[in-house]
Amino acid sequence: MSGGHVDVVVIGGGVTGAGCALDLALRGRSVALLEQRDLASGTSSRSSKLIHGGLRYLQRLEFGLVSESLNERRLLLGRLAPHLVRPVQFLYPIRRGWRERLRTGAGILLYSLMAGMGPHSIGSHRHLGAAGTQNLAPGLDPGVVRGGIAYWDGQTDDARLVVAIARTAAAHGARILSSTRVQELIVTGGAVRGVIAHCGETGRTFRLDADAVINATGVWTSQIEQLAERDSPDADGLRTRIRASKGIHLLVPRDRIDLGCGLIVPTPPSVLFVVPWGDRWIIGTTDSDWDLDYAHPAASSADIDLLLQRLNGVLADPISRDDICGVYAGLRPLVAGDSPSDAEQSAKLSREHTVTRAARGLVSVAGGKYTTYRVMAADTVEMALAEVASAHGRTPPKLSRRRRNAAARRSATGVTPLVGAAGYEERRRRQDEIAAGAGISRAAAVHLLERHGDRIDEVVELIAEQPDLAAPLAEGHPYLRAEVTHAVRSEAALHLDDVLTRRTRLSVEAWDRGVEVAQDTAELMGAELGWSPDTIEREVWHYHARVEAERESQTRPDDQTADAARLGAPDIRR
Repeated sequence: MSGGHVDVVVIGGGVTGAGCALDLALRGRSVALLEQRDLASGTSSRSSKLIHGGLRYLQRLEFGLVSESLNERRLLLGRLAPHLVRPVQFLYPIRRGWRERLRTGAGILLYSLMAGMGPHSIGSHRHLGAAGTQNLAPGLDPGVVRGGIAYWDGQTDDARLVVAIARTAAAHGARILSSTRVQELIVTGGAVRGVIAHCGETGRTFRLDADAVINATGVWTSQIEQLAERDSPDADGLRTRIRASKGIHLLVPRDRIDLGCGLIVPTPPSVLFVVPWGDRWIIGTTDSDWDLDYAHPAASSADIDLLLQRLNGVLADPISRDDICGVYAGLRPLVAGDSPSDAEQSAKLSREHTVTRAARGLVSVAGGKYTTYRVMAADTVEMALAEVASAHGRTPPKLSRRRRNAAARRSATGVTPLVGAAGYEERRRRQDEIAAGAGISRAAAVHLLERHGDRIDEVVELIAEQPDLAAPLAEGHPYLRAEVTHAVRSEAALHLDDVLTRRTRLSVEAWDRGVEVAQDTAELMGAELGWSPDTIEREVWHYHARVEAERESQTRPDDQTADAARLGAPDIRR
């Protein structure tokens, strides 16, 4: 990239930035994506793992957002990513009698109707009495829960979905570079026309010119906009007002909570999810303002106690801290308005996204929901291409919100399967044959299919070259050693943390947080990346230090002390 020129630079390698890169590449535009850490290293790997319309948004009468989200859910389940997105059943417990059932039932009925029917619908809802609820969810306290309503939504591994989007973008010509921090914006003639960036792997600083820059950095949105204000006297001064809202999640073994489906429980001001995740449950989430370190938000002891209290309020057999095998925290980049009411709880802020022209040549996107990343990206790209037209002396079209949204619906991203999707169904029908040919169990083949889709062939080829890669990476977990090598060769993993935290989830799924396999994983990565013994030792040390810092932060009583403890571990990227 050094010294080159592209139509658009995208800053930020989360789901929205990767979506923008894919959209631009599919339009035949030259695009470079720069990410300061790893793909999905921020909010996009720390969600509730749901692809959903959002029942709670119906309560706020945000019908447009719910309808848009349900349409995106349908696309992801069907054409775009059937290997990564799958249906999951939830139970909404009824605790206060017929009035609650009537009100909630009407909302879930509307939700089901908005989701529509067709080949990619995922089941309707049904009302359950006390007996039916206990049959489906024996772990609920019958003295508290009087019945329930079962319905369906979608689920994904959020980090793997981002990697699939980025790989698809790269396949169509986008240039993706992680470990690269944007230090300056190039301002020419009062307009943003590129970036000065620093590579954390090589230590090099380089210039990349562009006709427009997209700022898709989530909670860092304002910081990038400040660079434009500093360097451009003609900056519009429309800095996006971001409020970072912290949400934490706990992981506990499936056998610790006796449920036959997921749970969604209203717990003002937010909502409590219990989401099935392999042989674990993901329990979340909180919703509180955060103004400390953005790169490594910390879950405090108070956060954990709050989630346990909310969950135990509906369980017959309460869980405790001893049942928790993993914890993670993420930040939602909510867009705050200008009215006095916006000083209220972050949970009440809309999840609608905004796209703004922060300066000539600089377009920012913020807010929104993970599920609607594709719409957010297309909306942003439309405005960015107007800036490109302006850079070439052409009069850009006036882009009303309606026009941008119409363009989003026409985007080629809606008809382009992500990497792994095109041949997924055919591979799924041959899963026993694939397992036998690779010398792995049927369960291992299913695991690989649901993570890699038709790119299972890439992993199987690695096993054929080196049979010991067919062994499990960690005892009691489904990940194979071959997936480590594949993560380096094909998925841009550069550091041990990339593999143990995002390409796999051992950092939160394993009781030891992945520490026991850190050495073996680093050696597998080192064989691909040419690491010296000293580099392997440094990677393992950093990972151990990160795990210890996170564990320590989770014992601290509040955000300030938890943040200080988490920052005790240095960042592996320079």
